[in-house]
Amino acid sequence: MTRAALAAAALGLVAGAAMAAVPGFGARGETVEPWAPPRIASARFESHPAFDPRNGDLYFVRSAPDFTGWRIVVSHCGADGWSEPIEPSFAGDGVEADPWFAPDGRTLYFISSRSPDGVAPPAGGKRKDLDLWRVERDAHGQWGRPQRLPEPVNSPGAEWFPRLAPDGWLYFGSTGRPGGLGKTDLWRARQGRDGAWTVENLGPHLNTADDEYEPLVSADGKRMVLMAADGLYESRRTAKGWSQRVKLGPKIDANGSEIGALLSPDGHSMLFARDLKGERSGEFFLWRDGKGDPNWPPRCPR
Repeated sequence: MTRAALAAAALGLVAGAAMAAVPGFGARGETVEPWAPPRIASARFESHPAFDPRNGDLYFVRSAPDFTGWRIVVSHCGADGWSEPIEPSFAGDGVEADPWFAPDGRTLYFISSRSPDGVAPPAGGKRKDLDLWRVERDAHGQWGRPQRLPEPVNSPGAEWFPRLAPDGWLYFGSTGRPGGLGKTDLWRARQGRDGAWTVENLGPHLNTADDEYEPLVSADGKRMVLMAADGLYESRRTAKGWSQRVKLGPKIDANGSEIGALLSPDGHSMLFARDLKGERSGEFFLWRDGKGDPNWPPRCPR
């Protein structure tokens, strides 16, 4: 092991010891169980859940068993449980994934390789990379036309997992962006009063020379769950910024394929997906620390 690797391991052990005293991941009594409601769980790959704050609908990504061909789908909770998932009205050509609602439910962020007008383009007209998009709905609850976020938020590389934090920063992953520390890094962006966007790399406590894709800041803004090349990690906000990341325990990071985390509003539960690697496709799992709202995720039928 190199000197740099030994130093990083030591930092991880120190940070892990500090976090162990904080309720949450690794707490005594935590559980991780499959979350497989009828019509949601299937032989395909399910991941990246998002609950609509306005009506409770479940948006998520369904793809082929080998995690290709991503599409966003939505299911409504009815008297007999979750409905058969269908594509939302704003669906476009290309692959689409990583849905995320703003707290008021008016805006949904996602990633897409759709063509600029969002419909099937002439030959050669489709975008070549994944970009960040958002779509808003009107007073009647109808989704409008999605809008691609501008540069410098989007880049010539691929963007991933847009998540709006309580402080107004939009967190996301980005591949090959100038100023990065690795292959894919975690970044954040914010729009000023003049309309211009500021983009910042999240730094070496979170980013490495490898891949980091998915930053999720909790509802209280005090911690982050992030997905890297080998599973899920946690970081805590300190007076000096985000702490050195620490990998979550083996109950969550069972094989390093864990992706698409969604924390409950109170932070005591989390949905995520795991590739079962031959037993089944990617499936949802639910982590609980033994505290918090027992009715999250929302029960269906209610």
